[in-house]
Formats: sequence, C-alpha cells, structure tokens
Amino acid sequence: MTKFLYKATFSLSMIARTVLSPASFGVHALLEQGEKVVLVRHSYTAGWHLPGGGVKRGELPEEANLRELREEVGLIRSAAPELYGLYARSIWPVNNVIGLYRVRDAEFAFKPNLEVREIMLVDPAAPPPGTSPGASRRLAELAGKVPRSPHW
Repeated sequence: MTKFLYKATFSLSMIARTVLSPASFGVHALLEQGEKVVLVRHSYTAGWHLPGGGVKRGELPEEANLRELREEVGLIRSAAPELYGLYARSIWPVNNVIGLYRVRDAEFAFKPNLEVREIMLVDPAAPPPGTSPGASRRLAELAGKVPRSPHW
C-alpha cells in the first residue's frame, strides 16, 4: 500500500508541476553570412527577430535549428550549428528554455512564406529599429558590447 501511495503521490505531483509550471524548449539561430546576421519579420508578430522555433518531441535541438532555418529562410547549406548559449525566458505561465546556435557560412534562398514575410541581413553592432528586445540583447552579446546573460 505504501508503494502505491508513493507512486500515486509522485504521479500527481508531476501532473501538478506540468500544469502549474509548463516548460517548452525552443531554438534560435545567429545565422551568419559573412559579417552579417539574418533577422526575420514574422507574419504574426511585430518587429525583427532571430529565426527559430520549437523543438518537436524526440527531435535533437541541432536538427530543430536546421529544420527551422530551412522552413523560415530557405537554408540550403551552412557550417554545422555551434551551441552559443542556453537562455531562460518566462512568459507566464510558461517557462521557456532557448538554445541559441551560431550558424556560419550560410547559403539560403529566401522566399516570403506564411510565417516569415521578409528577412534582413544586419550588422550585429547596429540592429535596425524594431528589433525585438531578446534579439537585440543577443546581437549586442555577439558584437561584444555586453556580457552574456542567461535570460532571453
């Protein structure tokens, strides 16, 4: 009986934890072409963002990163993704973990699509007006203007 109660209590605590503090895992990319980095403008939110998205169940983060880059900007080839950092972002009630990858020597053929309306190659030291706060912080880190932060 004690073993049953322990398992039941543990199961209920895991369900409560998932409901009360859900988490998701996403990836973004510092997609580099020469000295420039790609920013995207989505159809569903304002501003310029780093390309990326969610990691599917059973998918490796590096694979998710490359899949998102193919979907969003038409990535053809690049150097292998290098993990740049892990970041925490809370958007109540969801806690996100974001893996940021540096993807160099990118070759892509962008075509506007349902998700991404346009892209822009930018100097990381001078992002355009309207760049999202998270993307601005990551570009400032890449440019060496600020130290890395663990928060998106």
